Amino acid sequence: MRIALRMDDITADMNWENFLLLKELFDRYGIRPALGVVPACGDEKLHCQEPREDFWEYLGRLQKEGWVLAQHGFDHRYISQRGGLFPLNRLSEYAGLSFQEQLDKLREGQRILREKGIETELFMAPAHSYDRKTLRALKECGFRYVTDGFGKAPYRREGLVFLPIAEKKSACFTEREGYTTLVLHANGMSRQEIGWYERMLEEHRDKFISYQELMEAPAVDRGAVGNLGEYLRASGKRILVKLMGMCGR
Repeated sequence: MRIALRMDDITADMNWENFLLLKELFDRYGIRPALGVVPACGDEKLHCQEPREDFWEYLGRLQKEGWVLAQHGFDHRYISQRGGLFPLNRLSEYAGLSFQEQLDKLREGQRILREKGIETELFMAPAHSYDRKTLRALKECGFRYVTDGFGKAPYRREGLVFLPIAEKKSACFTEREGYTTLVLHANGMSRQEIGWYERMLEEHRDKFISYQELMEAPAVDRGAVGNLGEYLRASGKRILVKLMGMCGR
């Protein structure tokens, strides 16, 4: 299995200590992840410290170095309780809204990023939640890729290429062929979690790839049966995580 990395919740006032520790680690192994950049963050939970003044210039430098930038929603505020087509969570910034509302949010996010010198064809949905109207709006805005879904390789769905994420971390380190993505949230990571990635990169260096390589991998067509299977697996994972949380109380 070939493993790419994505880092969610990239804002000017994120946890820079953790981010820079991870960046140092990825630089050491020559790995360039995808960064989910929130254009106009309104989620108070993502505010960790004083904003970095050169944030947008810094992102531009990373992009030139081969890091892939994704548009991570618009303001990262959850305004519906819909899981959408990939219901890992029952909350969303997009799923359940009208097509025009979703289109307006996507276009405004694009406008902000472009004003800062950032162009991207990759979309990262907050809480992994989107519906068919989201996909239609993404195509209208010129996006080509979505970093989400389950599968063993990039796949095409409704005119977009989906770059799948891992269902379980442990399953990534098998000899099975294919591609997947590990999802990192630097803001809340402990030193133990960062240490786990350091060990995995050391022990499985040959399995890790930069995100651009994942985007260039051939995509397969997937039909209704595959889409239904993905929906059921995402629903099952959400329920399992909820049960495990209740048992741990």
